[in-house]
Amino acid sequence: MRLACLAYRAHHPRWAFSPVSGEGAALHGGRFNRRGTPALYTSLRLETAWLEAQQGFPFKAQPMTMCAYAVDCQDVVDLTDAAVMAELGMDGRDLGCPWEALADRGAVPPSWALADRLMAAGHAGIVVPSFAPGATALDRNAVFWRWADVPPHMVRIIDDEGRLPKDDASWH
Repeated sequence: MRLACLAYRAHHPRWAFSPVSGEGAALHGGRFNRRGTPALYTSLRLETAWLEAQQGFPFKAQPMTMCAYAVDCQDVVDLTDAAVMAELGMDGRDLGCPWEALADRGAVPPSWALADRLMAAGHAGIVVPSFAPGATALDRNAVFWRWADVPPHMVRIIDDEGRLPKDDASWH
């Protein structure tokens, strides 16, 4: 499917100079990417980006840089669609698996196995429910494995006024 929308992400201010890198996810791994695989995790609502950034600590909010992205991306799979999930032989438990605990034990989380299959089939990203504490059915994320500044896999930061820092030197 084609995903054309705005997406959001709350960044640690330290990394605000590089809001489309995906390198943090490659370094640490994520629910839908193994270590070594870059991924750009975004949310489809501002509120969801906040939930994702706080990860269950809404009363200890830390400083963050909220960014918006213009998205016009082909080859996205909507994993919030029950028919799509059934076609893939997956269910919500697979997406919401305790991926970190499984990976720590040396097991392959079902969410990684699905991501591997979808990437191998040429998909650029997925739409998934948010698993952040407090998330509702309205809270959805878009995760991208392939993205660029232009279509067909456009995920472009919106910074028309040049407010984001240009490099790491701004942190010092």
